[in-house]
Amino acid sequence: MENKILKIEGISKTYKKGSTKALEDINLELTPGIYGLLGPNGAGKSTLINILTAGLYADTGEVQYNGENIQKMGEKYRALLGYMPQQQGLYDELTAIRFLKFFAALKGVKGKEVNQIIDDLLKRVGLEENGHQKIGTFSGGMKQRLLIAQALLADPEILIMDEPTAGLDPNERIRLRNFISEIAGDKIVIYATHVVSDIESIAKEVILLNNGKIICKGSVEDLVQQMEGKVYELTVSEKDVEIYKQQYKISNMYRKQSEYILRIISDNKIEKDCQSVSGSLEDLYLYETK
Repeated sequence: MENKILKIEGISKTYKKGSTKALEDINLELTPGIYGLLGPNGAGKSTLINILTAGLYADTGEVQYNGENIQKMGEKYRALLGYMPQQQGLYDELTAIRFLKFFAALKGVKGKEVNQIIDDLLKRVGLEENGHQKIGTFSGGMKQRLLIAQALLADPEILIMDEPTAGLDPNERIRLRNFISEIAGDKIVIYATHVVSDIESIAKEVILLNNGKIICKGSVEDLVQQMEGKVYELTVSEKDVEIYKQQYKISNMYRKQSEYILRIISDNKIEKDCQSVSGSLEDLYLYETK
């Protein structure tokens, strides 16, 4: 099997002269598997995605796929790319099949096999019974699955998804997450989100982005290990809760009878009677994006 390597070298981007950089010196090497691009709103995720989809030029650096600059590859690169945007720019009056046929034509998927490809994709995303239904009648989850089918039309080698579970209820989020895990195969999958639970169980690696910089990256296990000795639980009275919220980063709190148990993230032990506990990816996210 041919090696698939998406290499990002020294990428920086500033939108206005003198303003804070949207991206600063981003360096990554991606091979087949799911990468969680995690970060708060405004971290630079969408800017990086726009550069990776060749829709935006970086100020410095370049992106290469198998050693070739993606901007110079042009149509050849776009033919290898599947993109699921964050915004649901769908045509409500079209049926799911007409919508996919339209995008198949744009992507150069032609011939007698188009109908079979569309039928197979609708089945894979669980919409085989809805092909002749107008998109305007679809639920949010159905629209997201249709957008994934669109991204998979030409069997891309690189699949990029921008907040694919935005606006979905918990059941739809789980179903969509599991589906993405199933279809990943030998593709390079970039899953951008600010929701930790979306990627912590399926990502080969997590890339944490904040203020345009990569804060840390690695497997979930390796990243969680970094929180050892930084997460504590402490039982406090109701009147003291606000004091601790002002002084520390609280990742979770719940009431137990007349007291509260706080999960506190801190570089130092809070008090002698607090208990050190195992960290999580969510703890790391809160710690690094403070």
